[in-house]
Amino acid sequence: MPEENPDTALPPGIIAVLGDSPTRSRDHEGRSGSVEFVDGGYWMKRGPAAVAERPRLNWLAGKGIPVPPVVAFERDVLILADVGAPSLSAAADESVGATLGTVLRRLHAIPIAECPFDGRLDVVLERARHLVEQGLVDPEDMDNDHYGLTPEQVLDRLYVERPEETDLVVAHGDYTSGNVLRGGIVLDVGALGIADRYRDLALARRDLLDHHGLGQVEEFFAAYGLVDPDPVRLDYYRLLDELF
Repeated sequence: MPEENPDTALPPGIIAVLGDSPTRSRDHEGRSGSVEFVDGGYWMKRGPAAVAERPRLNWLAGKGIPVPPVVAFERDVLILADVGAPSLSAAADESVGATLGTVLRRLHAIPIAECPFDGRLDVVLERARHLVEQGLVDPEDMDNDHYGLTPEQVLDRLYVERPEETDLVVAHGDYTSGNVLRGGIVLDVGALGIADRYRDLALARRDLLDHHGLGQVEEFFAAYGLVDPDPVRLDYYRLLDELF
């Protein structure tokens, strides 16, 4: 019998929860290359994103933000309990915009002095530079109005057009209707940290406009409490996301 690849073998603490040969389903919302649903009611994440997410989930739970419970963590494997709720995107809820705005307002209300994670542009642009230099950004995956730009051109624009960061909050970092479950449970928080609030506002607006319509965008901003969003910062942080 061939030996299991040590890079894919599960650590002992994870096996204690899932068993030696867990059954992994390929038919669940949220499954991706590094995220799998495991029969028994668990989600398994692996790699650097899992390592980054675990302390952020624990920290958010301590702040009263609903997140999936961490069941186990060892090496670079994170096991989360399945909470049995669909994402706002999958649920096709008519209140998706208002719910996203309400949940985000609560997250952004956490004092930044209490947050140990840094998501400001110095950190994020350096990470983006690394991804570009390693050839890890797919130019075919860019939004229509950025299509045709090379990752290098996007990175150059981000440095040239960099705005001041004067409106800092505890930002999610990948805030979309697919990353919030019904009931306001927040997912995929590996990029959470202190950042400009527009990092979240820009991605939420794009997601709602693309998948739920302009009316939900308006509901989102109304629930969040922002009357006149800054189009320049919305565009900048949407451009930033092209490299992630």
